[in-house]
Amino acid sequence: MRKHIRRPIRLARYVVYKETLIDFKDHMWTFIGSFLGIGLIGLFASHNFLEMDAVFLIGSFGASSVLIYGLVNSPLAQPRNLIGGHLVSAFTGVTIQYILPGELWLASAMAVSLSIVFMQITKTLHPPGGATALIANIGSEKIKSLGYLYVLSPVLTGALILLFAAIVVNRFAAHRSYPKNPYWYKFWKKRYRRRVDY
Repeated sequence: MRKHIRRPIRLARYVVYKETLIDFKDHMWTFIGSFLGIGLIGLFASHNFLEMDAVFLIGSFGASSVLIYGLVNSPLAQPRNLIGGHLVSAFTGVTIQYILPGELWLASAMAVSLSIVFMQITKTLHPPGGATALIANIGSEKIKSLGYLYVLSPVLTGALILLFAAIVVNRFAAHRSYPKNPYWYKFWKKRYRRRVDY
C-alpha cells in the first residue's frame, strides 16, 4: 500500500521540480530585465517629478516584472495584457474611489473584483492589475489626489517603460521570444490579432 502512495508523491515532486527548473541564463536575463525596468521607472520619476517620486514606483509594477521578465511565454505577460490590464484596473480603481470615498473596505473589494471582471471581458487579464486597482483606493494621499491622472501617470507611463525594457532585454536573449506575437502592435489589423483563452 505504501508503494502505491509513495510513487505518485515522488512523481509529483519530480514534475513540480522540473516545471519550475529554470536555466541559469534565464536567471541572468530576468535579473537584468527587472533591474532595468524598475530602475528606469525610478530614474524617470526622480529626475522629472521630485515631489512625487514615490508615487511612480507602485507595488503592482514589481508583480508585473515577475511576469514579463520571469515568465515571458505566459499569455498573462504579453503586451496587450500588461498595458491593457493596468489601464483597465487603474481606471476602475479611480472610478470606485470617487463613487465610494468613505468606505475603504467596500471600495477596495469592489475595485479589485470589478477590475478582474473588466480585464476578463476585455481579454487583458494581468494579475498585477488587481493591485493597481487596489492602490487607487488604499494608496497615499498623493496617489488619491491624482484622480484620473493616476491612469496616465504613473500607471501607463510605468507599464510602457516596463514593456520597453522587456522588449530590449529579450532581444539580446537568443533563447527567449517576447512578445510571443511579433506583430502585437498591429492590434488594428484583424489578421495579427491572436485570440487568448483563459
